[in-house]
Amino acid sequence: MIGSGIFRVPSAAAAQVGTPGGMMLVWVAGGAVALCGALTLAELAALYPRAGGIYVYLAEAYGSLPAFLVGWLFLVIAPASIGAVALVFAEYLGRLFPTLHDWVRPVATVAVVLVAAWNYRSLRFGAGVQNLSSASKVLAILALTAATFFSGHAGEGAWRDFEVVPRSWAGFGLGLVTVLWAYNGWQDATYVGGEVKEPGRTLPRALTAGTLIVTGVYLAINAAYLAVLPMDAIAASPLVAADVAVRLFGGMGNALIAALVCVSTFGTINSGTMCYPRIFYAMAEDRLFFRGVAAVHPRYGTPHTAIALTAGLAIGFLWLRTFEQLIEIFILAILPFWALGAGAVILLRRRRPDLVRPYRTPGYPVVPVLFILATLGILLNSLSQRPGPTAASFAAILVGVPIYFFWHRR
Repeated sequence: MIGSGIFRVPSAAAAQVGTPGGMMLVWVAGGAVALCGALTLAELAALYPRAGGIYVYLAEAYGSLPAFLVGWLFLVIAPASIGAVALVFAEYLGRLFPTLHDWVRPVATVAVVLVAAWNYRSLRFGAGVQNLSSASKVLAILALTAATFFSGHAGEGAWRDFEVVPRSWAGFGLGLVTVLWAYNGWQDATYVGGEVKEPGRTLPRALTAGTLIVTGVYLAINAAYLAVLPMDAIAASPLVAADVAVRLFGGMGNALIAALVCVSTFGTINSGTMCYPRIFYAMAEDRLFFRGVAAVHPRYGTPHTAIALTAGLAIGFLWLRTFEQLIEIFILAILPFWALGAGAVILLRRRRPDLVRPYRTPGYPVVPVLFILATLGILLNSLSQRPGPTAASFAAILVGVPIYFFWHRR
């Protein structure tokens, strides 16, 4: 779940909230939203342990149209997130090897192709890459954080003039959109529910424990950024982790952190490539998408056509949009479906109380309701402050409605 966001997003969040306290608070708020979402959707993950994640949950609760729309969203928007991560990978690789600095998009394309090829052959192989990447980046982030506070540079940054309240709450809401992209992996385990052993136990534990750990790690590394760099420097530094490492260790620090981020982002590309194709696969199984997309490789047992489709779309996005544009469009488009997923927990509790639930959301119904209110508040603030990108995200969803009816009549 720890991905590239923590190495690229803090500068945008700092620019939006404007104060050190606001920056820490927006990461706490993002973690709280993600935790409420994880505690809520874990009930559905255990109840319907099939490949497809939120697509399956919406189909069970609301019928085929909302399910198709979330699948449509993942078809047209989700690969944008993979493309955004690939761009971060290439940017940091350019810091490690300066000759690649002007080749960001070609390098990002190669990364997507390599990861898709691995997942094409085996989910187990893809999971192995993910485990290696997660372990290495957590250890490296903790090492960087510890070095910050024991290096003698900890008093040089924004902590010297600490302001608690963000400059504006509207800016805080926009910063939360950005931060939520870094937390986006909290629901990824649900997409491969049909391929997990003992999902009633495994999925809830993975979702909740993972979210709590990631929130702690994100807060620690942001505290390190603020301890070393002033607020304006963080806001102006897209590759903030590398700049902190340079301040601490010089050129060697730049190489070390750039290598760390490359490992981290490569694992995040793998996570998206491993999870998103399962939604296309589930749609095709339900005859809401081309049947060929549901094809399973006769030798490797993977949804190879869906994986190839995801990779192709991700490559298209990374050539057409910037990193900031990609993550904003993605989060604003997925938020309504997160809210619908939380609503599905409430709806199914009322409509199907007879179902055996291996896991029940703690704090029900408060936790699901808080999650729904948070997502709606973020959307309304974005519609007020950033009407263009918000409207574009909604339009991308609504385009799927006539496509659904066309497909449904076939």
